[in-house]
Amino acid sequence: MSFLKELQQKRNKLKACETIITTATGERFIENSSTHEIEKTNSTSTYGFVVDTKPDFKPAQILNNFLYLGSQDAVTIENIMLYKLTHILSIGIECPNIQDLPSTLALLYVPCLDLPETSLKQEGILTKSFDFIETARLSKGRVLVHCNAGVSRSASIVIAYLMQFHEMDFETAYKQVKTQRECIQPNAGFLKELKEFRN
Repeated sequence: MSFLKELQQKRNKLKACETIITTATGERFIENSSTHEIEKTNSTSTYGFVVDTKPDFKPAQILNNFLYLGSQDAVTIENIMLYKLTHILSIGIECPNIQDLPSTLALLYVPCLDLPETSLKQEGILTKSFDFIETARLSKGRVLVHCNAGVSRSASIVIAYLMQFHEMDFETAYKQVKTQRECIQPNAGFLKELKEFRN
C-alpha cells in the first residue's frame, strides 16, 4: 500500500469535528470537517477580536528609569507621578484620559493596526516611534509605550527599539522584554519583520 493511500485511510477514520471561525468583523461561522459546510452562527454584531476586560495598570520597566511598556490601562495620573513619566507613546490607540493628563506631558499617537499585514517599517511606524523615544532619552525623560493591551503593537516597537539603539539581536531583545512583561505576543507579521529587522 502506498503512503498516500495509507494517509487517506487514516483521514477517513478521523472523527468529524466542527471549527468556529471568527472574521475580523466579528461574524462567526461553523465549518463541519466531514461535510465541509459552513454556516453562520451569530446574527448579532460582536467584536472580531478578544476584548480586554481585566485592567492591567502596572507598566513593565524595560530599561532602568527610562523605558516602560504597558497597556492603555497603565496611562493614569498615579503612574505618571509614581514612575515620573514625561512622555507617552500611544501605538494604534489614542491616549486615554487625555483631558486629565498634565499639560507638561509629551504625547504622540502613531496609527498602527494589529494585523499581520501591517508593516512597521513601510508605514513609518518605527521611525516616528524611535524619534519620540530618543527625544525622551536625550531630555533625560521617561517614556511609556502602550497600545490597547500592551501585547503586540507596543511590544514590537520596544523590541525593535532595543535592536536598533542597544545593538541587540532579535532573540536577546525579545527575551529582555518578555522577562519584564510576560504577556507579550507580537502578531505573526510583526515577528517576521522583527526577525529580519537588522538583516
